[in-house]
Amino acid sequence: MSILTKDKVKLNVEVKDKFEAIRLAGQLLVEGGHVPEEYVEKMIERENISSTYLGGGLAMPHGTNESKGLIRSTGMSVLVLKDEIDFGGEPTRLVIGLAAVGDEHLEVLSSVAVLVSEDEDMQRIIQSQTAEELLAIFQEGLGA
Repeated sequence: MSILTKDKVKLNVEVKDKFEAIRLAGQLLVEGGHVPEEYVEKMIERENISSTYLGGGLAMPHGTNESKGLIRSTGMSVLVLKDEIDFGGEPTRLVIGLAAVGDEHLEVLSSVAVLVSEDEDMQRIIQSQTAEELLAIFQEGLGA
């Protein structure tokens, strides 16, 4: 199973705040079979402990350490927001939900961070017109 599939990609998403974005990203992970519903609340809990904003307009919400046992398989969901939202005091347009088995989250986090650290790649992601286009950028960037 691929960690990112087009059914877990939403473009031009309108949300009122970071918690709505986290719930939507988490719901895509639930629908993808990676996590049960209760993991979404653990993503909210994690955000309340410390912001998952990583820089450059990217936030990567994920569950708490205690919720690792809930994860069935490693998966990612991607939301490209229509408008910036405030994520821990930072303007954010890209929200990537993450559920990772074992130590895979560090690998996924670093791969994504490298991918979006290039302004050019970040712009390509944000300007994607289709889920397929966005997937191609991630597959190329993550070497998937």
